[in-house]
Amino acid sequence: MTGYWLVKSEPDAFSWDQQVANRVEPWTGVRNHMAKNNLKAMKKGDRAFFYHSNIGKQIVGIVEVAKEAYPDPTAESGDWVCVDMKAVRPLPKPVTLAEIKAEPTLADIALVRQSRLSVMAISRPHWEKICRMGGWKP
Repeated sequence: MTGYWLVKSEPDAFSWDQQVANRVEPWTGVRNHMAKNNLKAMKKGDRAFFYHSNIGKQIVGIVEVAKEAYPDPTAESGDWVCVDMKAVRPLPKPVTLAEIKAEPTLADIALVRQSRLSVMAISRPHWEKICRMGGWKP
């Protein structure tokens, strides 16, 4: 069973275009315990929305977990982890945070409720709804 997630990146630090160019990239730098636990829960083959935070505030693409959680090489201490993400495809139409907030069926997703969380689970119905909003039928 595929799991669904949303991962955030500031595009001036690491953008969708960089993810596509690198194809597979370690998702490093997560320093929040809830987000870390979400990374640990990811399974190879799970899919995630790639969200540009701060600049743009929109879902721009879909990535897939290529390697499950392992120690984050950028962590100086602690038990921080990362996963390897593989670019799958851009969304034909980026889905903005404003559009998500305006959609009543998405009112309870973590992107709206816990806006600072950088890695979050997405339910299958919410995944399918956001894919449709972005012009892609998974």
